[in-house]
Amino acid sequence: MCFLTKCPYVPPHEFNLDFPHLMLRYRAEEAKQGKVPLAGRELTKTDRNGEAAKYAAPLANWATHNSAMRGLMETVAGVHREAVLPRYASQTLMARAQKESVPVNAEAPAYGQRKAVLYATCSMNYNDPGLGWLTRRVLAKLGVETEVVYPGCCGMPQLEQGQIADVVANARKVALAMQDWIARGYDIVALVPSCALMLKLEWPLLVPESDPARPAVDALAKATFDLTEFVVDIAKKHGLAPGLMPLAGPVALHLACHARAQNMGAKAADMLRLLPQAQDITVIERCSGHGGSWGIMKDNFETALKVGKPATRKAAEVLEAAAEKNRQGFVASECPLAAAHIVQGISRLSGSDGLPPARPYHPIEIFALSYDLVRDA
Repeated sequence: MCFLTKCPYVPPHEFNLDFPHLMLRYRAEEAKQGKVPLAGRELTKTDRNGEAAKYAAPLANWATHNSAMRGLMETVAGVHREAVLPRYASQTLMARAQKESVPVNAEAPAYGQRKAVLYATCSMNYNDPGLGWLTRRVLAKLGVETEVVYPGCCGMPQLEQGQIADVVANARKVALAMQDWIARGYDIVALVPSCALMLKLEWPLLVPESDPARPAVDALAKATFDLTEFVVDIAKKHGLAPGLMPLAGPVALHLACHARAQNMGAKAADMLRLLPQAQDITVIERCSGHGGSWGIMKDNFETALKVGKPATRKAAEVLEAAAEKNRQGFVASECPLAAAHIVQGISRLSGSDGLPPARPYHPIEIFALSYDLVRDA
């Protein structure tokens, strides 16, 4: 975000400074020298961790939410004992998609006009497949035929650690797996902004021009939509299916930094403004403070909460205003980590004791509520 909105030395300035990627080069050099801590390397292996955890999801979830085990995890892995960690599911989104189908609304304006591959992402495949399935139901309501595909992680966790070779390997694998879908006219919809950013912008910067997979990487970048971007595109080009209802209360909508960095506009806000009587949407364009895997670490957790305090305060104000009118308030972010982090910050704010317990929402979940679609997982 400093490259996009803050730094005065970006092109066309003669310094031509891209500070985020300068820091990435530094991290890559650290990785080459073996300076990435073991815990950092292991925590970012999302596919391996998710595949292992699904076979013992209840035990894994107990371990990551048990105070004694969290103390041990803090000592051994450096993960702060109070940091909210994602839960694991016994059935992945891919596994459910292979067993079940979703009927597509033939009365929707977009029916027969659009079809999409949902790039499941490690987050929705392993941690919250219910949200991924709800997304499928929303798109089916809009008349969009969908398939769920997950060849592997986008590599954002490894990118944070400077493990560039691993990211490039993932880019090749995913791009080659998607090329046939793109050739058949499918849009590619990434279910998490960080992953959309990787597919659209980071992979073309990392995969060499001479690489045999580079044409597939470029094609994927052009075919990829962020989830909220895709819904807004459907609304503009085809129209929405009838049946949307007003929300039960106001929304504090945090715009994820990796969504903002896609230079596509505030698509999550645009999507929620498609709802009837959607004037009670407070857009928060401040960092949540989580910073990917950075904010859960023992040395960073308190700082992460402090950095996110302006966003947290704004969200708490929305909840307080809703409570005063006996209405439900919503705290939402396109980034699942940011949403949970903000809600945790709200619980720590002085003066928030009188607030009803909040839970994090994804904007697509709020859109589903307006269609009277509820989670079934």
